[in-house]
Amino acid sequence: MPSGPETAAVSSQDGDAATPRVIAQPSSGTPPRPGGTTAGAQEPPPARRPGRLRRLGAAARRLWPASLVAALAGVALALAFPPYDLWPLSVLAVAALSFLTRGRTGRQGAWLGFAFGFPFFLVLLKWLNTIGWDVVVGLSLLQALFLMVLGSGLALTSRLPLWPLWAACLWVAEELVRDRQPLGGFPWGRLAFANTQTPFTPLAALGGAPLVTFAVALCGALLAWAGWAGWRLVAGYRAAAGGRGERPAPRRALPAVGAASLAAAVGLSGYAVPVGTDAADTVRIAIVQGNVQQPGMDFLGRPMLILNNHVEATEQLAADVAAGRVEQPDLVIWPENASDLDPYKYPEARQAIDRAVAAVGVPILVGALVDHPTKEGYVENQGIVWDPVTGPGASYTKQHPVPFGEYVPFREQLSTFISRLERVPRDFYPGDHTGVLDVGPARLGDVICFEVAYDGIVRDTVNAGARALVIQTNNATYGRTGQPEQQLAMSSLRAVEHGRAVVTAAPSGLSAIVAPDGTVEQVTEEFTQDVLVGELPLRDARTVADRVGAAPEWALAGLGLLAWLAVPVRARGRTGRGRGEQGDGAADAGAAR
Repeated sequence: MPSGPETAAVSSQDGDAATPRVIAQPSSGTPPRPGGTTAGAQEPPPARRPGRLRRLGAAARRLWPASLVAALAGVALALAFPPYDLWPLSVLAVAALSFLTRGRTGRQGAWLGFAFGFPFFLVLLKWLNTIGWDVVVGLSLLQALFLMVLGSGLALTSRLPLWPLWAACLWVAEELVRDRQPLGGFPWGRLAFANTQTPFTPLAALGGAPLVTFAVALCGALLAWAGWAGWRLVAGYRAAAGGRGERPAPRRALPAVGAASLAAAVGLSGYAVPVGTDAADTVRIAIVQGNVQQPGMDFLGRPMLILNNHVEATEQLAADVAAGRVEQPDLVIWPENASDLDPYKYPEARQAIDRAVAAVGVPILVGALVDHPTKEGYVENQGIVWDPVTGPGASYTKQHPVPFGEYVPFREQLSTFISRLERVPRDFYPGDHTGVLDVGPARLGDVICFEVAYDGIVRDTVNAGARALVIQTNNATYGRTGQPEQQLAMSSLRAVEHGRAVVTAAPSGLSAIVAPDGTVEQVTEEFTQDVLVGELPLRDARTVADRVGAAPEWALAGLGLLAWLAVPVRARGRTGRGRGEQGDGAADAGAAR
């Protein structure tokens, strides 16, 4: 009999990797003391567990090959968006992340999600470099944290049956939170916005942008399942060829074939969805793009410059109508910030708009910044209906100002060490109602700039009676960076989602007319003075997406979160099934951590 304690190495999967755990076994001559120590022996000090950041760093070092692939997949996802428009990469990028996180622990999945998300947003949001590369990096890091949580969820739910379904639901959940938090959220980079003219697009008419995201993610996750099953099959054949096992039966190929077939079915499902385009009425519109002095942060130039540009272009339109070169429009759309001075405060601005409206002889929807009538120091971003007889009338005030672009959160605290915030001297005050406006014979829904990215604002506008949508925007700060193309893609998706024609009006481009089926019928060049004239279909029928609202989004996100919560429950249930299954249960429990 040995005189000292024997030791036995036991494999324990705790956290990211299996590590040997030494268990002291007392000799038969020395009885154990209460608490697990032998007589006369000192209890060793407890091992100090590394912090979360150190454990995450260790996981990153071990996973560098997978991290590199994840980063490349993130860049590929960015290339799926405009101006590159390589939309199939959105499916392949989701498939890559699903494959990489399959069977990983929660921390490993979190790291891979971050490795995927940071380069994705870095490439997607590079247009923000007109403000500063520090803004690009900072916002990309913040947004990547959401993908980090998603990666953890993908890894853990990959242990469940039907895991591609839960993966797709978790993509919807990630976008649901990111679209709303923090400070009202930032919906840029949603999978749906990379698929605005693809086989997935018609699904927007059923469940909005979230359903498009779900279908893209499900298709990608199913491809990952097919790849995973195929990889295991190939491994089996290689093992058999090396004499290390039996040759896999042909039926072992069924999971790979079945998953690939399901992915194809999901990818083609949009073709089964009808998209309504029949117009109840039409109206002839003109979009005036007056142009700006220069791109970048200082696009405004001298006061009255941009306003005079739009007045000049409108007067030229009136001359063309008088000469018979252009048919008389029923209404005219000017973009956001077309009046760079408050027309209620500055007589010269009001007189210039009056001159343009009188020349063309029809109402103009004017984009202008106006002082708040009661709250001193605040400004409102408005679309104002300007009639040739009665002058300024009904207006819409932007409901969702952009943080740090149109208002500064925590201004007093942040301004002390971020001098750049001085470039936003006054905060925009949000509006409190939808932008349904009667502009001449048309009942239009006004949505201003980044509001097109928010599902609820656009949906509420349509449900309030808008027969067509107008996106008044000003992308002059981000001209020639790809950002205007990304925003126009959102307009294209909204057209299908709500069965409405969409007019995009921008002072520097891209201005466009989009049909209810999402087709961009006319579009201007950037930084040119131009006028688009065309027939705008007006529709009254609402889509299924308009009727069900956000219910599909919350239902899909809830399913994903329930699946995530089921992982530790399932792990605890497996620990009680006998000694032979305890190792698997411990592995699942460790992964859940």
